[in-house]
Amino acid sequence: MSVLQTPEKGPVIHDWRPEDPAFWGSSGKLTARRNLWISIPALLLAFAVWMVWSTVIVRLNAIGFSFSTDQLFWLAALPGLSGATLRIFYSFMVPIFGGRRWTALSTASLLIPALWMGFAVQEPSTPYSVFVLIALLCGFGGGNFASSMSNISFFYPKSQQGTALGLNAGLGNLGVSVMQFCVPLVISFGVFGFMGGQPQVLADGSSLWLQNAGFIWVPFILAVTLIAWFGMNDLSSARASFSEQAVIFKRKHNWLMCWLYLATFGSFIGFSAAFPLLIKTSFPEVIALKFAFLGPLVGALVRPLGGWLADKLGGAKVTLWNFVLMIVMVFGVLHFLPKGGEGGSFYGFLGMFMLLFITTGVGNGSTFRMIPVIFRTLHEKAALGKKPEVREQALKNAGKESAAVLGFSSAMGAFGAFFIPKSFGTSMALTGGPEMAFYMFVGFYLSCIVVTWWWYARKGAATPC
Repeated sequence: MSVLQTPEKGPVIHDWRPEDPAFWGSSGKLTARRNLWISIPALLLAFAVWMVWSTVIVRLNAIGFSFSTDQLFWLAALPGLSGATLRIFYSFMVPIFGGRRWTALSTASLLIPALWMGFAVQEPSTPYSVFVLIALLCGFGGGNFASSMSNISFFYPKSQQGTALGLNAGLGNLGVSVMQFCVPLVISFGVFGFMGGQPQVLADGSSLWLQNAGFIWVPFILAVTLIAWFGMNDLSSARASFSEQAVIFKRKHNWLMCWLYLATFGSFIGFSAAFPLLIKTSFPEVIALKFAFLGPLVGALVRPLGGWLADKLGGAKVTLWNFVLMIVMVFGVLHFLPKGGEGGSFYGFLGMFMLLFITTGVGNGSTFRMIPVIFRTLHEKAALGKKPEVREQALKNAGKESAAVLGFSSAMGAFGAFFIPKSFGTSMALTGGPEMAFYMFVGFYLSCIVVTWWWYARKGAATPC
């Protein structure tokens, strides 16, 4: 049997029963793992392209452009706006088109902004409006997360979804850190020789190949697109029309989890987008790109831990206490920021921000684990005491709804990639520093503590998870 084929010898699987121990042990686990380990690099590339502007903006003015700080923060924020909006649509695509086909197509779409960016930065006369368009197109990478998480949720049993989704998201989120680490390296020399274009000459006489920030992802995107097409599977049992999935808009818990996920993933991706420029503006003497990748790195690495802790201790409990820690870490960051351009400690700031990134990663994993548990519990209660076929259908409906909510809540959470960089930009424009934005985040996290405790964590909660 080929490693690229299921026991049914085709890309479409018609018999999929992950909750059946015999089926899972005989063939289900291997198939699910294969799809997961192909999904991860596809998602990693999506995050790399989505957040690439967070690194590019730091060097744009050095190669001949003259954009204001607010304009640069806009370029960091716009991929978040488009990516979050696209996630709303992407979250419903897997049950309509199939996970294999949609993963291949959405990965291939990353070629458009990657190539266009590579050509645009080579011409100093490129207008700001073109960079705005490219930044918006980088949102294709942001959209991919919703469909990827929805797809993987169908492959795993309830007891392992927290860990599986944590691995997919956590290692996929590493794309931000991989990008922020690799781009400063690859723009320092002509990776592609004469095919990659001429370097830009800086004021000190050194050379920079900023186009490599886009071009470097192209061969990997092509390779992963082919691997996804020939190596992944579509599940016929996961098929659902938009109208079948649209029932989630009537579910209270869909909107509650969107609120919580905006605080966890939204913080992770928003801080990731803003971190390089925040370092540069708060500590001008520091070379921001030497440190910017560390935050997304630790946040992504601990996300599987958040899913695993939620599997062991309960998602609501982990999420609740994690929000408390997020507030503590924000005040830690504020303590080490310069006041009026004076004082402050960069390494204190960096250390507290690393801890803040860790809490965003743990929260990402724990909130996502809550979703399938919540919807399975709701449908099990509704089918209690009814015929076996009714209970079986209830479990299928729970799977489809939780997959749709995973995708849709990720769409809402991704708006953090827009709001956080823009909040910092606005705060600096109005007050001269980022403090006002941080205090706004504290208020938001407090509201999330209340929501988590009342609906999910307190004794007697209607939907404990």
